[in-house]
Amino acid sequence: MRKAIIFMIISALSFSVLNILVKDLRHFNVYQIVFFRSIITLFFTIPLLVKNNVNLLGNERKLLLARGIVGFVAMTLFFISLKYLKTGTAVSIRYISPIFAAIFAVFLLKEKIKWNQWMYFFIAFLGVLILKGFDSEVSTLGFLFVIASAVLTGLIFILIRKIGTRDHPLVIISYFMGISALISGVFTLFYWTTPTNTEWLRFVSLGVFGYFGQYYMTKAFQTSEINKSAPLKYIEVVFTMLAGVFWLDEKYTFIGLIGAGIVIIGVVLNTVYVARKK
Repeated sequence: MRKAIIFMIISALSFSVLNILVKDLRHFNVYQIVFFRSIITLFFTIPLLVKNNVNLLGNERKLLLARGIVGFVAMTLFFISLKYLKTGTAVSIRYISPIFAAIFAVFLLKEKIKWNQWMYFFIAFLGVLILKGFDSEVSTLGFLFVIASAVLTGLIFILIRKIGTRDHPLVIISYFMGISALISGVFTLFYWTTPTNTEWLRFVSLGVFGYFGQYYMTKAFQTSEINKSAPLKYIEVVFTMLAGVFWLDEKYTFIGLIGAGIVIIGVVLNTVYVARKK
């Protein structure tokens, strides 16, 4: 469990730095940001697939393509939302995606939602309503972008579950990053802005921290029981808020912190319930 905690903390820190870097590069076109986030990660995943002699094309190719396309749109929408919202606020709202995943599962996988899950969902949505309804600093446009991203991320969970163990996790990531790099690369040709030396470093760091965030999160889940390690992933919100305050000089209102806290409480309760049930 100690290893799992360390792995999850490293993962949360990595994703937090990624979020801050995206926010810091917001003066660039979002497709250029997505392109570097994706292409650098591929430099890690492709050699690992070749080294382990894993079929690069995968088995569930239609589902892999769907996961890649939906993932690209979800990531792009989230990155756009960071242009309008504080990083901690955007990350908090995006974390309601498991709720949408559960709702999609009702219609696509014929699963049932227990009554106490509905209660946890209500708590999380109450936090979102507090953020949007009472925090005047939350942009409506940014809010809509991050909600759309959360909905699509919920659909991604369903696609990954349908893929199951028939494809290696690195294949799923490679499809996601490959499709994102391809589509964003085309748009980047029309919106290219040449970075400075320090901005080049930040762009490269996007992919590096993105990869390590994903890698150590997987390691944490492999090292301990999911119901013990899964709630730890939400410390990303805390790390992101702190990084936003000290790195980007972001300021959070008291009501904003309350709303974000309620969102995370609701989502963590649901995560623990589902993990224990499994």
